[in-house]
Amino acid sequence: MSAPLIQWDVPGPYQVAFSTRRGGVSEGAFESLNLGLLTHDDAGNVAENRRRLCAAVEADHQLLSMNKQVHTATVNRAEPGRRGEEGDGLWTDEPGQPMLKLTADCLPIALARVNGRPALALLHAGRRGLLGGIVEAGVTALGGKLVAVVGPGIGPCCYEVGDEIAADYRARFGGAALRGRNLDLWAVAERLLNDAGVGSVERVDLCTACNPEQFFSHRRDGPITGRQGVIGYVG
Repeated sequence: MSAPLIQWDVPGPYQVAFSTRRGGVSEGAFESLNLGLLTHDDAGNVAENRRRLCAAVEADHQLLSMNKQVHTATVNRAEPGRRGEEGDGLWTDEPGQPMLKLTADCLPIALARVNGRPALALLHAGRRGLLGGIVEAGVTALGGKLVAVVGPGIGPCCYEVGDEIAADYRARFGGAALRGRNLDLWAVAERLLNDAGVGSVERVDLCTACNPEQFFSHRRDGPITGRQGVIGYVG
């Protein structure tokens, strides 16, 4: 089975796609294209799922670069095959260097430079990372004239938060960040990208919690669930 992907139609020599949970070999709670190792899934299944995802975008899986994601504002330069460095963003201007960021409600964000030397950044942006500066760090890492896309993540329809989190976001972004008791990460990410000077921001606006057939969701399923993600490289 091929992996169903949500492609970003971005100008320039880029291949960027958001994965769904379909098209892999994992079973049970991880059915089927689980990309996360820290999920109690079989390591062999996860490796095969990542290989299939790379094949779907014609990337070399042996070169795939990933981070150990820890909800920071750290954006690292992608290196061939590197997997364990802490950080929540990767960037590259090297053609053919694939990168992968994992999510299960947090937002996957892609940034592309559209002037000068082509360069691409992929970000894992949750509520802590958005407040902590992951978007600004990604913009700084690339520089130049940028465009961006905000991929599938938990929507304002489903993301109820407590008073402390709501207060932090209201203080920073005003009422636009909240819909009642629910946090709107999509709107926050778009605003941060615009404020950082990104010229064009697209949004997928698909809620991971609302769509169990398409996406894994930590909020919906609890800790025993898989991970989808965003994969990309400069062509």
